[in-house]
Amino acid sequence: MQGPRGDDACCTSVAPVFTVRVRDRGSRARAGTLHLAHGEVATPAFVPLATRGAVKTLEPRDVAGLGYEMVLGNTFHLMLAPGPELIAELGGLHEMMRWPAPIITDSGGFQVFSMGHGGVADEIKGRRGPQASADSSGSILAVEEQGVRFRSYLDGGERFLGPETSMAVQAALSSDIALVLDECTPFHVTRDYTARSMERTHRWLTRCLDWHEREGPAGQRVYGIVQGGIEPDLRAASTQEVAASRCDGIAIGGSLGQDKPQMRAVVDWTTAELERVAPSRPRHLLGIGEIDDLIEGVRRGIDTFDCAMPTRLGRHGMALVPDPGRRWRIDLHKPRFRRDREPIMAACRCPACAQGFSRAYLHYLLRARELTGLRLVTLHNLSFVARVMSDLRAAIERERFDEVAAQLHAGAAPGAATRSTS
Repeated sequence: MQGPRGDDACCTSVAPVFTVRVRDRGSRARAGTLHLAHGEVATPAFVPLATRGAVKTLEPRDVAGLGYEMVLGNTFHLMLAPGPELIAELGGLHEMMRWPAPIITDSGGFQVFSMGHGGVADEIKGRRGPQASADSSGSILAVEEQGVRFRSYLDGGERFLGPETSMAVQAALSSDIALVLDECTPFHVTRDYTARSMERTHRWLTRCLDWHEREGPAGQRVYGIVQGGIEPDLRAASTQEVAASRCDGIAIGGSLGQDKPQMRAVVDWTTAELERVAPSRPRHLLGIGEIDDLIEGVRRGIDTFDCAMPTRLGRHGMALVPDPGRRWRIDLHKPRFRRDREPIMAACRCPACAQGFSRAYLHYLLRARELTGLRLVTLHNLSFVARVMSDLRAAIERERFDEVAAQLHAGAAPGAATRSTS
C-alpha cells in the first residue's frame, strides 16, 4: 500500500471526481458534485438500486423523471445472470438497461458474505417462496486469501469471487464507479475476527487497485471501503489505510452496530477521521436509506447513499409519508384504507398522487396483487426520498441545514421545509 498522498490527487484519472461547493458551518454536511463518465451527480444524493439491471417495477425514464442521476447495479447477481460477457457484448450495463446516466456497482462482497453469516435474505436472493429449491440455495464454501468460493443460488454450481474477479466483472459492466471487494462482517463476530477481516480487506484493496490500474476501463472511478465493525480504533485505522490508497472515493461498509445510535456513532467516527485525512474525496454510505438516517448521515458528511428501502417498501404496499412516529410509512394493505378517497399524500407531486389515485384504489390493487399498485407506490416512495434529498441539498446551499433537518425530523412534508426558509 502506498503511503499518504495529497488528497486532491486521483488514482485513476487526472480530472477531479468530486467538487465540494458548500460546507455547512454547524456540521459536516456538504453540497457538491460528482463528475463521472456518464454525467454529473448533485450531492448529497440517494442512489436507487437497479439490482439486476432494473429498478424494480420501473423503467429508466421513470427513475430519471423523479430526479435521480445515478443508480446502483449489483455485481454479484449480474455476474451470475446474465453474466459479464453477455452484458459487455450488449454494450455494457448502460446500453443494456437503457440508462444513460451514471451507474455505481458494488463489489459483490455483501451478497457473498451474507451467505456465510446467517444466509442471504430472500429479498436479496430473489427467492419466490416455498418453491425455491434447497439445491439452488447459495452458501460459502471457503474464505481464502485469494478470494471466496461459494455455491451459486441459481444452479448450485461452485463459483469464485476474488478482488481481480470483482474488478473484471465491474469493468465488463462499464460502471462509472466500481467498489473494491471487501469482507462484510456482521455485528456478532468477535473483535479478533473483525480485525483479521479488516486487514484482509486492506490487502484486497491493493489488489483491486493494482488490477484496475493495469486493466480497468478509462473513466471508471474506484471507491475503497472502510471496515472495522463497531470498534473505534479499527474504524480509525481502516479509514487511514483506505485514505492513504489510490482510491477515488471512500465507502463506509460492514457492521454499523445493532441500533441507530450505534450506527450513527460509527459513521461519526469515520467521517470525522475522513475530514482529517481525506476531506476532498466523496463518501458513500452502503445500504442505508431510512429517512432519519439520511438526514443524520448528511449531517455527518455523507455524500451518497444506497438502499433497497423505498423500492422494497413499495413492493410490499408500504408508502412513505411525513410521519416520524410511524417511521415515515403507512401500510396501504390495512382495512382502514378501503374507502379512503385521499391520495397517499396531499400536495404530493409524484405520479401516483398527482394523478389522483386514491388510497382506496391502491389498497384494492395491492390486495388483488395487481402490479400497477406496486409500481405506483414505488414511484411515490422514490419521489418522497428524492424530495428529502433535494431539501437537504437546498438547505446546505442556503445555510439552513439545522433548521430544515429539524423540520423534517418533526414531520414536515418534503418541499415544505425549504419553501418556508426560502
